[in-house]
Amino acid sequence: MYIFAIYMKKVLQQCTGFEWDDGNSEKNWILHQVSRSESEQVFFNEPLVIADDEGHSQIEKRWFLLGQTDSKRLLFVVFTLRGDLIRVISARDMHKKERRIYNEL
Repeated sequence: MYIFAIYMKKVLQQCTGFEWDDGNSEKNWILHQVSRSESEQVFFNEPLVIADDEGHSQIEKRWFLLGQTDSKRLLFVVFTLRGDLIRVISARDMHKKERRIYNEL
């Protein structure tokens, strides 16, 4: 798991920006009050937990991450990579179990 985390951080560091689907962005705001900028912030703050989202990777490879915004809001974010761009699919507040995992780091 540790090696995977180092690998993914290097992959993310090579990304040049974010790509947004207006529908996903609007859904994240309406359902969870998570803005685009908050979703992007978690990729730049430590600690960061990244794992495969195997259950939802049939069409394209997806990952989820546990991270925090600049204001310390704890978010669960599902994303994929499109070339050198990060495409956020979903973002919401962490659930209790996810917070526990994140806070154990």
